[in-house]
Amino acid sequence: MVGLIDLVQTLTTPHPLDRYLELVSPALTARELRAEVTHVSRTVPGSVTLTLRTSRRWRGHKAGQYIQIGVLIDGVRHVRCYSPIDPEGGSDRFLQLTVKAHPGGLVSNYLHDHAEPGMIVNLEPAGGVFALPAQRPAKVLLISGGSGITPVLSMLRTLDAEAYTGEVTFLHYARQPEMVPHRAELAAIANRRPNFRVEYRYPVEPGTVIDGETSPGSGFFDYDELERVAPWFADSQTFVCGPPPLMRAVRTIFEAEGLADRVHSEEFTLTTVPVDPAEATGTVTFSGSDVAAENNGSSLLEQAESAGLTPEYGCRMGICFSCTATKVSGCTRNLRTGELDADPDKQIQICVNTAVGDVDIAL
Repeated sequence: MVGLIDLVQTLTTPHPLDRYLELVSPALTARELRAEVTHVSRTVPGSVTLTLRTSRRWRGHKAGQYIQIGVLIDGVRHVRCYSPIDPEGGSDRFLQLTVKAHPGGLVSNYLHDHAEPGMIVNLEPAGGVFALPAQRPAKVLLISGGSGITPVLSMLRTLDAEAYTGEVTFLHYARQPEMVPHRAELAAIANRRPNFRVEYRYPVEPGTVIDGETSPGSGFFDYDELERVAPWFADSQTFVCGPPPLMRAVRTIFEAEGLADRVHSEEFTLTTVPVDPAEATGTVTFSGSDVAAENNGSSLLEQAESAGLTPEYGCRMGICFSCTATKVSGCTRNLRTGELDADPDKQIQICVNTAVGDVDIAL
């Protein structure tokens, strides 16, 4: 079958076979993964849940993994990473994504405002190592905050579908009750599974005025909270996804307890090591485009865009590897870890690397 597709692909040159098939139906492809939006729900303020019908080439996902979807906005395809909320191992071709509209988020706001049944999006196979292990742990602690609920909800739904008999605690942080997506389903799972515990917290920032009084702050994750919701946490595997402060709080406690290897996390925001623009020196050369610019210390992706280039990218957070390019020469700094790399002719992610002195990128 693959050989036949290759033959037809040759005969349809210079255009890919999928360009002809989409004239028949936008969702019809031979090589590319696509999906059609079949249902849209906006019941939670600031979020939208999309039901997608995938093409036959879709091979599913592991609970917790993400997928890349490509959305056409004003004639330009933009790629972002979202985690399906479905349980893994489903036999049909449908999957659901809950997308929170973030301030300044081009794709998330577009989907929130404009997604409708019939919309076609591109897909990439599921990826990421944040997933339930094949051998399910004896006890599972799931912690999420805000839009980080999506991968851990997939984990919870998977354990529910498997009639998991171990201890499970699901702890979610949100600004207010109406901001929690799929709350009715979470309640239903907790009701039918006595070994599943679902808890919500709505943190109050210090200085917030409530009923005329200034609050010292409350509801944030700490050791006492951990003991309350999962006193068995030392014997569990913990999966956490949410805002950086929540992630740091969880890691700090588990590291102090000598349990760092029991925490698994996924981060959908880029936490960077600060770079002083005054220390940025040298010239960034994009030799594939015959373009050069003075290094300003920002990511190589941002510098390429500022120079008028339009490199391929996806998540902009170092997750999806869509923006890889060859560093011909020079030294780069990883914006997440601060590590330096001076090896020539090396593939790097330009969204999470910046130049240290003169750098040549084959872009």
